[in-house]
Amino acid sequence: MTAHGTHGSAKAPLVVVGDALLDRDLTGHADRLAPDAPVPVVDDCEERIRPGGAALAAYLAAADGRPVTLITGLGDDPASARLRELLDGRVEVIALPLTGPLSEKTRVLARGRPVVRLDRGDGRVRSATDEARAALRAAPAVLVSDYGRGAADALRDELTARPPLVWDPHPRGGSPVPGTRLVTPARSEAQAFAHRAEADEASRTQADADASSPGSDADAVSPGSDADAAPGTGKPSAGAASEPAAGAVPPRGGRVAAGEVGEPAAHGPRGHELYAAAGQAAALVRHWRVGAVSVTLGVRGALLSYGDHPLLVPAPAAHDGDPCGAGDRFAATAAGLLADGALVGEALQGAVAAATAFVGAGGAAAITATAPGGTRPAPGGTGTPPAPADAGRDAPDDADPFAVAARVRDAGGTVVAAGGCFDLLHAGHVGLLQAARRIGDCLVVCVNSDASVRRRKGEGRPVNPLADRVRVLRALGCVDAVAVFDEDTPERLLAELRPDVWVKGGDYTGADLPEAAQLRQWGGQAVLLPYLDGRSSTALIARAAEGAR
Repeated sequence: MTAHGTHGSAKAPLVVVGDALLDRDLTGHADRLAPDAPVPVVDDCEERIRPGGAALAAYLAAADGRPVTLITGLGDDPASARLRELLDGRVEVIALPLTGPLSEKTRVLARGRPVVRLDRGDGRVRSATDEARAALRAAPAVLVSDYGRGAADALRDELTARPPLVWDPHPRGGSPVPGTRLVTPARSEAQAFAHRAEADEASRTQADADASSPGSDADAVSPGSDADAAPGTGKPSAGAASEPAAGAVPPRGGRVAAGEVGEPAAHGPRGHELYAAAGQAAALVRHWRVGAVSVTLGVRGALLSYGDHPLLVPAPAAHDGDPCGAGDRFAATAAGLLADGALVGEALQGAVAAATAFVGAGGAAAITATAPGGTRPAPGGTGTPPAPADAGRDAPDDADPFAVAARVRDAGGTVVAAGGCFDLLHAGHVGLLQAARRIGDCLVVCVNSDASVRRRKGEGRPVNPLADRVRVLRALGCVDAVAVFDEDTPERLLAELRPDVWVKGGDYTGADLPEAAQLRQWGGQAVLLPYLDGRSSTALIARAAEGAR
């Protein structure tokens, strides 16, 4: 079948490989309990059917206006036939044979809240086809949407030969192939994968020890092991937290470093989560030998790691909506933007924005299948972030940063700190501070004194004296307190403040984050945040001087 309405599009085509599902929502209202059991009675149910799994990812990518081909398992059962109808005219489908009926997932919702989910259908992909192999060989860009039902496994040799742009993994599926540019596990999945990787490495180490012991057969493989199933890992990169060359693969031969997949003793729960996610993502980059791993964190956004200092992209807003399908929206957007030529960090920002908007618009439940040519735009759009909202707090002029941090920490919250000169406050500064505030429960800004700025920037700086810089920062709703340090680095101040998260702009590199090691001493995490290009106090001063001539 041929997709309509996509020919002539400027957007790059995308091939999606994965396991399609048929999703069904039965939505009604529950105002009473059943007389024979303490369960809600859901009345006046309305049925909505939509593509699910890899089919939803393909559907959303096509709704973004790009040509999409879906390689997935389909059979002769009624669910497969219904899914073909939903995709007809939107997505080109290449079917792989199934061993049984297509998987169906039915949610029962009362006033938009799930009550129970009913699953049926156990079909798995039986084998690849020549048509599917040929489509993959010719594909300019590939997204793997693995739901653990065999599609990616059946085509693993082709995917290994031409690694995909994005691999959205599943706990019951295989590992991403080495060379994949971006892998996108959810938080719980990353934790499970990292612990599995740690166990694999422990088994490999034991097997190596057994092989080297006297009387052993060095060529033997220990029972139950698979020498190719778990690629080795490399040591952490000491380079910049910037995107590696396309297709670059971390080296084999190291171990997942002790403590990287463990749980830290960070203060606030969100600081704890970031610390753990950063270590797990870095370990998986090396273990899987992929370009980057992005751990999605729900309303907190996503954390990106190339194996060193992570980049955190906070969600532009928090929505109390239905998150069903948000992971597919995220993966489809990231793959599409990468196919269009975006860098991984740019694709991640677009994906976070699109997934956030998707949930805000009602999630997968808001998708209504219409006749071909009348497709309703998929919730979430294509990844243009909305303007960031202000945190809505005015910091008192005399807010003591240590008292603020202690109060938040005593309440079990997360303390975030950011630092800089902030000489001429501009849009880059404001965006960074707003994003930093959304990470935790308070934001303390650490500011260089006048003497410190002068040593760093030279004579003539700062343009604005300390009192003015502090006053402007305190006026921002996203800033809870301001602390001043007179040294060249905030090391002493951080040791006293002990934040859970230390934030720097994405224009810094791994070598520019000496604070990362310091924060690890108390279980904190240093992260990079996206930074608006072309904004800097130095550039503003230069342009002003040029205009005055």
